[in-house]
Amino acid sequence: MSHPGTPTLDQLRVFLAVVDASSFAGAARRLGRSTSVVSYTIANLEAELGVVLFNRETTRKPQLTQAGRSVLAEVRVVAHGIDGLRAKVRSLQEGVEAELRVVLDVMLPQQRISDAIRAFHERFPTVALHLRSEALGAVMQLMLDRAANIAVCGPPDVSVDGIERIDLGSVQLIPVAAPGHPLALAPSNSPGAGRSHVQLVLTDRSMRTQGSDLGVFGTHTWRVADLGTKHALLLDGIGWGHMPMPLVAQDLKKGRLVRLKLPDVKGGAYRFFGIYRADTPLGPAASFLLSRFESHCAE
Repeated sequence: MSHPGTPTLDQLRVFLAVVDASSFAGAARRLGRSTSVVSYTIANLEAELGVVLFNRETTRKPQLTQAGRSVLAEVRVVAHGIDGLRAKVRSLQEGVEAELRVVLDVMLPQQRISDAIRAFHERFPTVALHLRSEALGAVMQLMLDRAANIAVCGPPDVSVDGIERIDLGSVQLIPVAAPGHPLALAPSNSPGAGRSHVQLVLTDRSMRTQGSDLGVFGTHTWRVADLGTKHALLLDGIGWGHMPMPLVAQDLKKGRLVRLKLPDVKGGAYRFFGIYRADTPLGPAASFLLSRFESHCAE
């Protein structure tokens, strides 16, 4: 038995055109060729592979044989792969980045992230995107370590040499707890009441701001590594803490969490900044993504 040969990309494209058009004539019109050329190309492809792909004798329209059905999926994979390769190379020729590493502050509302990433994928489908979430100083640290091309960071609100930044608005942080928590059950809370209960605080995993307690009022603090864990503990009635309003809006509406009335803990705006290194010019993909986040700030 002879081994199958190597078909050309053109032969594979003609094969797919015949399948999609359900006829040699239809494929010829789509490809701008004569029907005889399409038929000849398919015959050569069958000879190259050593199998019959279409049944031309028992039906008016060419029907895929069992062998044809078996190879169809593989042919589509090859054709799509070539299309992806050409799109990638075209993007590189136009100066578009091959990949983009992005770090986002954990407080950034999911709706803003989803909108920006969806628009990015539609505009730059060939750019590989690497997303990472961090809190507080860890975002800036990754930028300084060149582990990210761009980032959206929050506090501390200080300028850093070599880092450019763009104002991206803010999100409202509010103190919350489960409805059964003592701070939620009390008719009113006196100043300092929050210090008598466990406050859940995000851990800063960077050395830049390690030990700097931002928004910490309680003397009893539990530190968690991510916002999802903090959210889950709050819902379970374990401690109180600040959360971004968009994340807990439904919890407040359904009574799963309560906004605390603490005279000395009002919450406030948590500001965001888009940042990038001054010595590394932004490419088209990075510029687009930052602009998308900035458009939400304007809205």
